[in-house]
Amino acid sequence: MPSDFPRPRAPVTRRALLGAAALGAGAAALCAALPASAARHAGARYTLTARPGRTALRGAAKPATEIWGYEGQAPGPILRVRQGERLDVALVNRLPQPTTIHWHGIRVPNDMDGVPDVTQHAVAPGEVYPYSFVCADAGTYWYHPHGNSAEQLGRGLSGPLIVEETTPPRVDRELVWVLSDWKLKDDGSIDPDFANAHERSHDGRLGGTITINGAPGGEVPLRRNERVRLRLLNVANARIFELSFEGHDPWLIALDGQPVAPRRLGKERLVLGSGMRTDLLIDATGDAGERDLLLHYPPGDDPVAIAQFVYRDEAPLRAAPLPPPTPLAANPIAMPALAGAERHALVFAGGARPGMPMRPQPGADPAHPHGAWTVNGKPLIHAAGGHDHQRIPPSFTLERGATVIFALKNDTVFDHPIHLHGHTFRIVMRNGKALETPLLSDTILLTQQESAEIAFVADNPGDWMLHCHILEHQESGMGAVFRVTS
Repeated sequence: MPSDFPRPRAPVTRRALLGAAALGAGAAALCAALPASAARHAGARYTLTARPGRTALRGAAKPATEIWGYEGQAPGPILRVRQGERLDVALVNRLPQPTTIHWHGIRVPNDMDGVPDVTQHAVAPGEVYPYSFVCADAGTYWYHPHGNSAEQLGRGLSGPLIVEETTPPRVDRELVWVLSDWKLKDDGSIDPDFANAHERSHDGRLGGTITINGAPGGEVPLRRNERVRLRLLNVANARIFELSFEGHDPWLIALDGQPVAPRRLGKERLVLGSGMRTDLLIDATGDAGERDLLLHYPPGDDPVAIAQFVYRDEAPLRAAPLPPPTPLAANPIAMPALAGAERHALVFAGGARPGMPMRPQPGADPAHPHGAWTVNGKPLIHAAGGHDHQRIPPSFTLERGATVIFALKNDTVFDHPIHLHGHTFRIVMRNGKALETPLLSDTILLTQQESAEIAFVADNPGDWMLHCHILEHQESGMGAVFRVTS
């Protein structure tokens, strides 16, 4: 019987990460950009085929794992577009079930958002669906399905979307690292239990196999005094990555695609909830030897290395390190007028708690009995267990052009990365304390019992999702739909 108490997150051991696939096995995946193998045409036009494939998640020395991926690979190919350009993508569905593409973090027209039965019909097996929109904001984003999300992402369907700045920072090279974890069986195949009641009511689906770009971490050669741009994306179903860089002090230049004033990370750990991204500049100023990228894992907090930076034995790239970076140009996002803003309180509740046994939601699908999570007391689950959001009216309606403040409260004993569709918000307050510099984002990580206020201009008409990006929580009720008038 599942416990009513929150259990510690699934342990990640050194053996699991570094045993059979020792560091170095994934060097090629880390040092080279992900293959842009989708057919690219004139401008920013691609074809993405969602289909089964095979990937060496456990390293080249072990049999490859059957996955679902765009172009049959996990992660899918990098899509690149210049800021202000139109991106055209034809989705071809070669999966055994319907799917869509949601463009995470990108402000798209409502009919391009990729949410079944909210913004479009799901794309049936064998069908082709065109997506087309202008990318107004530069930054690091990603794409993934938004129907049967826990299974489809858990089987590998995701990929990075890079919107290149008009004036990018000066770097010597760029790395794109897609961080994920996989729940595998002993034979290396993906565990097919995507409706696990304990996972849905606790921390979500956590796997013991950590990958960077679909492979075990490896060695990353550095040349002294070079500057590397590192784009990090967390596409895991549920895992929160807490990272530190042994022997390096990276510059933080962007969070969730949005520029921040460059600052040294110092001893601060980099925390990325599911769906979150960051851009760093790593200055290779160390001496010869190895430097680790460490994954910290509470409650034991015994960090493990998931990649190693290794200095090459050769002359420095230049005589001295590059000077501090200049800030990236701001994206054209409307500034909210907080005085007189429209306010809505959103309380996220549910999940397993001490002394509070899980009870099935009335009328729930027997395969998904625990509609465990709610927003303002209501789970976003159809009575038949599906996600036909058209049968659920929007929780509230916002006037187009209005400044809106969402007062968020995590009334649970779990962490929740809350993602907003169609808009980019400013985090203006945490736990009752105003931020000196509001942060732009599309996903905010709320820790246990934490509160926050986010503000945005409701300037994108349509019906939009707001939900926890721990996918098992989303599919068990932690979401809502809001409407922006046209």
